[in-house]
Amino acid sequence: RWLFNRAVCTLYAFCGVLFGLCSLTSLTVLSTVCCLKVCYPAYGRCWDALSHLHLHPSLLTYGPEPYGTACCITWKASNREATLYILALIIFCYLLPCLLILVSYSLILWTVRVSRRAVRQH
Repeated sequence: RWLFNRAVCTLYAFCGVLFGLCSLTSLTVLSTVCCLKVCYPAYGRCWDALSHLHLHPSLLTYGPEPYGTACCITWKASNREATLYILALIIFCYLLPCLLILVSYSLILWTVRVSRRAVRQH
């Protein structure tokens, strides 16, 4: 069972989500920068102008996991704001970055393949 109080549970869950998002965001930025450097070398410095993500989480969306041994997001939202927060988190902080990573590395592979063909022809 969770050994600490509700405030520590909320802080623990918030930090877990925050650090997970930071990790996924780092991977997303890395894949985007690699894609720009490989596929569009003339625009390789464009990523400096990207704005930073601002996260405004609702602290009501964190609580104990079903087994009670740790804390995370309470996926069964109790109100509309919590539901919207969870949906935004899934769409903008998970699905969209994963899609961007997939597209970036696909473009890199396609560029390498086209370049290899061009080298073979010469």
